Amino acid sequence: MAEFTAKDVQTLRQATGAGMMDAKRALQENDGDFEAAARWLREKGLAGAAKRSDRENVQGAVSVANTGTAAAIVELKCETDFVAKAPDFTALVEELADAVATEGEDAAVTRGAAIDDLKVALKENIELGRVVRFEAAPEAVLDTYLHLQNERGVNGVMVELVGGDRALAHDIALHVASSRPEYLTRDQVPADRVEAERAVLENRTRNEGKPEQAIPKIVEGRLNGFFKEICLLEQPFVKDQKQSVRQFLGDAAVTRFAQVEIAT
Repeated sequence: MAEFTAKDVQTLRQATGAGMMDAKRALQENDGDFEAAARWLREKGLAGAAKRSDRENVQGAVSVANTGTAAAIVELKCETDFVAKAPDFTALVEELADAVATEGEDAAVTRGAAIDDLKVALKENIELGRVVRFEAAPEAVLDTYLHLQNERGVNGVMVELVGGDRALAHDIALHVASSRPEYLTRDQVPADRVEAERAVLENRTRNEGKPEQAIPKIVEGRLNGFFKEICLLEQPFVKDQKQSVRQFLGDAAVTRFAQVEIAT
């Protein structure tokens, strides 16, 4: 096998736009012959791969899966909505979600070769995005919801519930998809965020010319409104705005939820 140097690899990368490891392998496969290595990269669809990896991938698709004992949401990222709704792309994200639900979170990472193959085939910067998996706690039920838009999943939700059935969990998943809560309860909201919001509300209330002695009570009322916007259990239930999610649940309890959404 002909010898080649790191500089040769760099030169081939610059000439073809291939990644470092791909350029090195091309030279190995072609006994250091620069022209043959460049042709090999083009034939394999690897020329330009490094340039693609620098491009912004703000589009993509999500998929959900639920085995009954475990559920998963997986996001696959790409550059354009055209690729995001391509059959090969949506099929892969569905396969990844099924694998994660069945095998565990690492299942998505171990299928990196399939993602790389799709990157070459579709000529975009495609990579694994967010991966979330719930394994049902004892006595808990899991349900999922996936909102489809333009032939791809764009809003995936998982909910774990105790004291209720999957139909109830599904209702909550639909609510989460629509209302986008950030936390389950107000206790989960970071203290620094609460204090920052309190400071904003105090300044706003003072700027409105409210009496100084009334400001603390007004601020507390507005802070409760802030919690109602971002905390699942305090939000007005999407199907009945007259009651909160907590009231709708009755004796049941949501123990956790997750949401992964593509910006559209």
